[in-house]
Amino acid sequence: MTYNRLNSLLGFACGLIATCVYIATVEKTVSWWDCGEFIACAYKLEVAHQPGAPLFLLIQNIFSNLALGNKGQIAYWMNIGSAVCSGITVTFLFWTITAIAKKLLNKDKQASLSTYLQIFGAGVVGAMAFSFSDSFWYSAVESEVYAMSSLCTAVVFWAILKWEVRADEDGSDRWLVFIAFVMGLSIGVHLLNLLAIPAIAMVVYFRRARQVNAKGTIKAFLVGVLILGAVLWGIIQWLVGLAAKVDLVFVNSLGMGFGTGIFFSCLLLGGLIIYGLYYSYKKQKYTLNTALLVLCFVLFGYSSYTMVMIRGKANPSLNNNAPDNVFSFLGYLSREQYIREPLLKGPYYDSQVVGVDSKTSYRKDKSEYVPFTQVDKYQFDKETFFPRIYSQDGSHQAYYRSYLNLKEGQQPTFSDNFKFFFNFQLGDIDR
Repeated sequence: MTYNRLNSLLGFACGLIATCVYIATVEKTVSWWDCGEFIACAYKLEVAHQPGAPLFLLIQNIFSNLALGNKGQIAYWMNIGSAVCSGITVTFLFWTITAIAKKLLNKDKQASLSTYLQIFGAGVVGAMAFSFSDSFWYSAVESEVYAMSSLCTAVVFWAILKWEVRADEDGSDRWLVFIAFVMGLSIGVHLLNLLAIPAIAMVVYFRRARQVNAKGTIKAFLVGVLILGAVLWGIIQWLVGLAAKVDLVFVNSLGMGFGTGIFFSCLLLGGLIIYGLYYSYKKQKYTLNTALLVLCFVLFGYSSYTMVMIRGKANPSLNNNAPDNVFSFLGYLSREQYIREPLLKGPYYDSQVVGVDSKTSYRKDKSEYVPFTQVDKYQFDKETFFPRIYSQDGSHQAYYRSYLNLKEGQQPTFSDNFKFFFNFQLGDIDR
């Protein structure tokens, strides 16, 4: 039996074992957290909480049909959907581990029984250990997005290792296009998968660089972070924001129907990409051509979000943010209703509000978009770098004072901020 066939069979075996265990231990009905909401939204294709998971809902809707009309079994079959996704994840993890182990243990390309035992042993142990880890097993038996998100991450990392082996062959970069498509699809499941982008950038650098050094490694990582930011904000939010501005002009200034500007924006973007592909092909600009193909397939995957606007316009029972137009859809994507937690700069818990920064947004009226003033953020009398003790909640303030031994009315200091970060957030909270 060849190495590739044995590798495939063992991978499928690990995935099958994991899937059988997950199905045997799956939740029989609705589980905790967001599962109830997701099950309801998937069954009727409704609009879940922001920023949505349309592809997850579409796939889970397929599993709900396996209940054959028995509403008491809908939650069970959707939980089975997570079990199946998790089992497939284990298969791809096995193949990822064996690919890395083969690269480490079989450098001289000389096959031996002991080497193969080490490679496949590493794959089996790693895949099975991950299968029955607490967090993964927990997510594998309930209808949550994390099982399917893990599958997307497993597939893209497996794919970049397939590319790494074939990088010198003609057409090998089709694996990068495939990765881009899966990345685009994963946006419709959970944004966590995008964190694989810097790791993928590192693999590309190590494979293509003539000489690997610390400076190049840092540059490759930063490029990966920039690509991550470009997808997270540029594609997911800014493209929609630009389409919203175009639609505003078409509706309010030109008197055209709602959505006309979106249609025009899609045609314009599609035309630019097609022209760019034609130009790069004729001029033999290979890197530009590949980059445009990657962008194109990310957008193909991201298009699952059209379901959100389609179902939002149908006004289902669960219709978070009512995203029936481009402005409410943009607010849905950017999660405007959530509290913005300060990351690098913000107030102390006892800071006082001294002002409000507002911005103009638009809501859909009968025949045009109507402007309204929306609170963007609050101004405080004192702020600090990297705020950790910022909550204005009374119970939180009392806990801050108790934990840091601060008296009533005693102002917190910059050192108190970091003391809480190191002692509580990096220490006690993990215990």
